[in-house]
Amino acid sequence: MSKLEQILVLDPPADLRFKGPFTDVVTTNLKLKNPSDRRVCFKVKTTAPRRYCVRPNSGIIDAGSTVTISVMLQPFDYDPNEKSKHKFMVQSIFAPPNVAEMDAMWKDAKPDDLMDSKLRCVFDLPSENKVNDVDTISRAPAPVQNSSKMADVPVATVKTVSASMDDSEMKKLMEECKRLQAEMSKLTDENRQLKEDGVRMRRAAQRSDHPTSNQTGPSSMMQQTPSLPSLLVVIAAIFIGFFIGKFIL
Repeated sequence: MSKLEQILVLDPPADLRFKGPFTDVVTTNLKLKNPSDRRVCFKVKTTAPRRYCVRPNSGIIDAGSTVTISVMLQPFDYDPNEKSKHKFMVQSIFAPPNVAEMDAMWKDAKPDDLMDSKLRCVFDLPSENKVNDVDTISRAPAPVQNSSKMADVPVATVKTVSASMDDSEMKKLMEECKRLQAEMSKLTDENRQLKEDGVRMRRAAQRSDHPTSNQTGPSSMMQQTPSLPSLLVVIAAIFIGFFIGKFIL
């Protein structure tokens, strides 16, 4: 015996469409119409029961009547690349004369008496979101271009400042930098020479007849004399950094 054709008229007939965004509960309606002259029992099933809430999910439709079912999709993280595999099935059966327990009726129903219709779930984004998505994709390289332009701003600013400066001021800054570099180099050489002299004096003191007294003099000289050139080196470095920073900025 062939399976009975669905007696109920479904609206929509094949797809349940849910419009995002899906950060909140999204509800779509399913209408079940009974065009026959008999009462029909119905029951709604889904492949993802934890993701949906159906009200009512079962009941009886009188002859010629229509029932509206609310299918509520729970919030979730939507991935546009993921295709929905959720499906719904509406089962129906002609109601017996006396229906006391719906669960018992469905449990005792014969497979040949059951009618069913299947619907698939379709997730849609709002039209404005689709436009924004398209614009975002089309403008995807834009942030890279903008960041590149921003990276070039300081260079362009330095060139503009340099061009606006007088030749005399630039010349003075260059001469000052050269002078400070020469002084720093000279101080470095003096510091190195003092260290070498200290080493020679310490060795000479060790070979002398009075190592304690002789070693004390050179050692104290070594501890005192390098301090002044080291301080000058630091000061010169500060001046050079200041003038170079002034020249660049």
